[in-house]
Amino acid sequence: MKKRVIAVSTALIFCVFGGTFAALYQPAEKTDEIYSAALEDFSKGNYQNAYYLFSKVTLFSNLKPIAIYHRAECARMLDDNKSELKQYQLLFNNYPNHKLSIRSRYLAGQKLVDTKPHLAKKYFEYIIHNAPETDYALASEYYLGVILKNKYKDAKIVPKSVKDDIQNHFRHYLEKAPSGKLALNAVNDWLDVSSDISKDDYLLMANTCYLFGEYEKAREILQKTDVTENWTLDVKISNALQNYPRAKFLTENGLQKRSQYVSEDSIIDAIDIYLKLSDSNSKAVDRLLSLASGKGTDYLLSLKCQNVEQKDKAACYSKLYLKYPDGKFSADALSNIFFSKVKSGDLENARKIGLDHLNKFPDANSAPMVMFWLGKIAERTNNYAEYTTYYENVINKFPDSYYAYRAYLKLSRMKGPLITDYIDPKPVVYPYKYKRNNIIVKLVDLKDYDIVNEIAGDDAFIKSWVLYKKGDYPNSMLTAREGMEKIKDKPDKYDLRWRLVYPVIYYDDIKNFAGLTGNNAPLMLALTREESYFDPLAQSIAGASGLMQLMPATANEINNKFKLGMLIPSSLFNPYQNIKIGNYYYEFLRSNLEGHDISSVAAYNGGIGSLQRWKTSLTYNDTDEFVEQIPYPETKNYVKKVFAGYWNYIRIYNGNN
Repeated sequence: MKKRVIAVSTALIFCVFGGTFAALYQPAEKTDEIYSAALEDFSKGNYQNAYYLFSKVTLFSNLKPIAIYHRAECARMLDDNKSELKQYQLLFNNYPNHKLSIRSRYLAGQKLVDTKPHLAKKYFEYIIHNAPETDYALASEYYLGVILKNKYKDAKIVPKSVKDDIQNHFRHYLEKAPSGKLALNAVNDWLDVSSDISKDDYLLMANTCYLFGEYEKAREILQKTDVTENWTLDVKISNALQNYPRAKFLTENGLQKRSQYVSEDSIIDAIDIYLKLSDSNSKAVDRLLSLASGKGTDYLLSLKCQNVEQKDKAACYSKLYLKYPDGKFSADALSNIFFSKVKSGDLENARKIGLDHLNKFPDANSAPMVMFWLGKIAERTNNYAEYTTYYENVINKFPDSYYAYRAYLKLSRMKGPLITDYIDPKPVVYPYKYKRNNIIVKLVDLKDYDIVNEIAGDDAFIKSWVLYKKGDYPNSMLTAREGMEKIKDKPDKYDLRWRLVYPVIYYDDIKNFAGLTGNNAPLMLALTREESYFDPLAQSIAGASGLMQLMPATANEINNKFKLGMLIPSSLFNPYQNIKIGNYYYEFLRSNLEGHDISSVAAYNGGIGSLQRWKTSLTYNDTDEFVEQIPYPETKNYVKKVFAGYWNYIRIYNGNN
């Protein structure tokens, strides 16, 4: 393709940045107008005019370095390599401390790898030295390996020290980013440059090939590795290649003979694959337990304990905890021992175990459950000050948890599971408050979302916000949720970041159909969020579809029963129709379960037949005891997540604590 070279204005005589002399003094409103017009042209593919307009941004505006970067983007889209490179160099030479400087230097280095490798090498080494923790530094390691490899590509003999340096660059990249954008290139380049590769390095390569879906190549490379260290990866590859007997054999053999040579996480992955390939989960767990003697045994024991009858749980979890008191599953085991004591009425020992749990595992996922139940123990003994303190501590320390919701009900003396059916929806906005002239705010106003994302660094909430603005609600919420989970001391309910974790989407339709069916609208919002993260095209492996994840057969039954007049299954991917059917289905469950929302939410996930069996087979004194004993771990967690979502929507958008 013939290059279209961009004409550079003669106005560079007056200003090296490409703007006219008059543009140096343009008012802020004019600068914003020019910048917005340039962004619009760029979005429409009018790159030539966008390139020109970005040059009009005044030198004195804090938008200038970003405009230069956008000019480079325009040049790239026009296949004008010379102008693209010039803009990158202009940016990092004149704005060395700008957030886009490192990226511009990296992109410039990429363009120079083949034509000016010495200059590219200089750029990459600068990035590694000055921004060592960035992804650009990691990618620079790869390119330094490529540059060194290219330097000796025509040499008859490559010195061993050079080969070692090349391998070190590629190895460093694969160790840090096995699924990175350049990882597969690193594998291929490494294989080209050397045949003297260690078994450990081949294992790195095989893992990357697996992660990229190159299963046959991964299998081929894996044959050059140590069988004692490769078996968990071999399980994954065999499963991906649908060699299921081999995957199961490798898991059994590895647990029996080679568990000490691989990581615990990789063993857990292998066990999970084995279970998915087995007809009976409980029999599969027993089979593997009979073989395992090292790593993975505690995970298998925890799975076994989840599936034993309630009367046997205490003994099972006691065995697990006594054998692995500091293991990965010890906090969960101790919390289950604690609850078993509560359930049996041994409140004195339950209290001791609960306090021991909070002392040993204060930040574990099971800590809010233990704290809440310690409150219930104190309440049973009429110790007002103690149970009030426990409930308040749950709300203060774990404000977004299911147990904060239950504690609020206790403190408020509410008998039912629902607090209110009212919320005051507020829009998702930029998650931080900045000073008026902050560049982030400026870019937000101008809707230059990609640049906001770029200069935000590792801030999960800004990345979440950009995804939200692009309409990618599922990934927006996942990103915000992961960011919030990393914050030990949670912000107050008014913090704007919470809206990204719990956005109000499709609420008009949800509220409308909740009203028609007698459902609680915020609860339906929380249920919809949990089912699909507001992805109208979501579809499970089993075939559940749309926002409220309805099975076609179930939807068809509800459609006929309530005479909704919809076409199933195509209508399930229509948000309006899916919400309508989902609400009528929930109302059907609720009407058959005496109007109990806890039971209805459980039935929505586990099925009404299962729910009715649990209610007759389990012994419980109240809702809390029932939820803790739900036999299906997935359904028990689902109930907690939905009501935690309901609680968060209420507290964030309606002022409850």
